[in-house]
Amino acid sequence: MSLRMKGFAFFLLALCCCLSGTQGQGDHKDQKACCPSDTCSLMKELTSIAEKLGAMGEKLGTMGYNLRLMETRLQTSENEVEELKRLTGGRPQVAFSATLWETGDAPGNTGPFTTPIPLQYKKVFSNTGSSYNPATGIFTATVKGMYYFRFSMMNNLNTPPNSVVCLTKNGQRLVSVWDTTGSDANDSGSNAVVIPLEVGDNVYVELQANRLVYDDSMNYNTFSGFLLFTM
Repeated sequence: MSLRMKGFAFFLLALCCCLSGTQGQGDHKDQKACCPSDTCSLMKELTSIAEKLGAMGEKLGTMGYNLRLMETRLQTSENEVEELKRLTGGRPQVAFSATLWETGDAPGNTGPFTTPIPLQYKKVFSNTGSSYNPATGIFTATVKGMYYFRFSMMNNLNTPPNSVVCLTKNGQRLVSVWDTTGSDANDSGSNAVVIPLEVGDNVYVELQANRLVYDDSMNYNTFSGFLLFTM
């Protein structure tokens, strides 16, 4: 039974008791009879209570509807999450690939600088997981696991060659590509590693001090990586 029906039933019951009490008081001369004004006052009070109970019933009904709606939306979201887990096998997805030269840049050298600096690969081809930051050139691990990284380098076009870049993890140089001797030009090379990373570890390609690399729309200098598996 709804609150409105209960309130109405309560009102009728109270009214009957009042009227019954009024009639019964006529058989007892030592009791004061219920006057009509008292009856009207009681009826008004009971009516007010019934109206309040009815309003409460409407509010509860609205709250119940909103709750059911929220439950439906929650179930929909849970189904979408489960479907995503099914498609990805429940594994986190981390992968990126970027190049040094960005559309609109003038072809030319990057460097030299007096200190080693991370190369900023500004043109991003992909960045699933958003772990690579093109503004800094730094990849930051958000998942503990085993990762694969690869990078390529194009030396400066003018002889003599003067190019050295290193893949660096938390400031520690791991592998490198370099070309600093000979009289030839237009040389390029690449290197790669498979390394474990903790959450928060940084990986980047570092251009060494007083060295330079060349790039243009052919995108010779690249930096890529992806998560192999979690640990």
